[in-house]
Amino acid sequence: MHIFLSGGTGFFGRSLLRFFLNKERNFPSLLKVMVLSRDPNSFLQRYPEFSGHDWIRFHTGDILDSDSLPTREKFTHVLHAATDSTLGLELSPSARFRQIYDGTRNILDLAISSGARRFLLTSSGAIYGAQLQNEQPLTEHSSINLSVNSAANAYGVGKLVAEHLCALYEDEFGLETIVARCFAFVGPDLPLNVHFAIGNFVRDALWRDQIVVQGDGSDLRTYLDQDDLANWLLTLLEKGRSREVYNVGSDEVVSIADLAYLVRELIAPNKPVRILGKFDASQGRSRYVPDVGKAKSELGLHVTVPLAESIRRTAQAKRDENHKPCTIKQG
Repeated sequence: MHIFLSGGTGFFGRSLLRFFLNKERNFPSLLKVMVLSRDPNSFLQRYPEFSGHDWIRFHTGDILDSDSLPTREKFTHVLHAATDSTLGLELSPSARFRQIYDGTRNILDLAISSGARRFLLTSSGAIYGAQLQNEQPLTEHSSINLSVNSAANAYGVGKLVAEHLCALYEDEFGLETIVARCFAFVGPDLPLNVHFAIGNFVRDALWRDQIVVQGDGSDLRTYLDQDDLANWLLTLLEKGRSREVYNVGSDEVVSIADLAYLVRELIAPNKPVRILGKFDASQGRSRYVPDVGKAKSELGLHVTVPLAESIRRTAQAKRDENHKPCTIKQG
């Protein structure tokens, strides 16, 4: 396998690269990975553990600049994970949509020019739209309740259009395309200071006076550990059925309030939990819960890291990171 990986320096990408590192001794000698990055040197200074491996190369480029991509390289597999879900909220809706659409189109073109056989798109559970309170977990055939007339839906609509692009390229060029609809995740590489509730709770438990729940805590979520995420994505890339969509996530459901208390129990038992909102029965509660039975039954995938263990691993990694010595540049 010669894999081209876009988004290799984000949360998904680092999850994949760490998974590769942990399994390095088991890899066949023919495995190679090229990682696309806008600034490889800066990334490797921050994460030196990814340097010095024969099977990994970094390429300076941007998914939005087709001329910067390695068009003369040959790849067998392409994994496109380069949508900025972490800082994407800082973009305007139109810019966010263009990033998804143009980026996906450019990487699909790269897959064709490189002779790749298979292409995996990391899409999102956001394409389903809002789940009603009485709904069951979302299957890949659940209805899509996503209005294209709202700019607030730019991310979900963009991902849905990207999925359609994959179908078009498969139809026209014969490229085998697989879609991973990804939900919520946790692990040592998750940023703590953005819009992810579980990351905010870990941050609060480690370094603040109280653990704060911004809403009423009734929303339901599931969280898959980043090691399982990496394993699932690589399995889909290699073995997923062409033209198929697979939900990627955990089936361990937890309310946001219970999650806050679980983080408190595991990291800071004496710290108070403060819930700012009050439940409004007329509004119901938000659900972001996948049915992952298809990935389990077809590909034998399952959750190997329980949520509590993943929270412990995340907290320990952040403690260790916080105590790393600072490097001071001279001059």
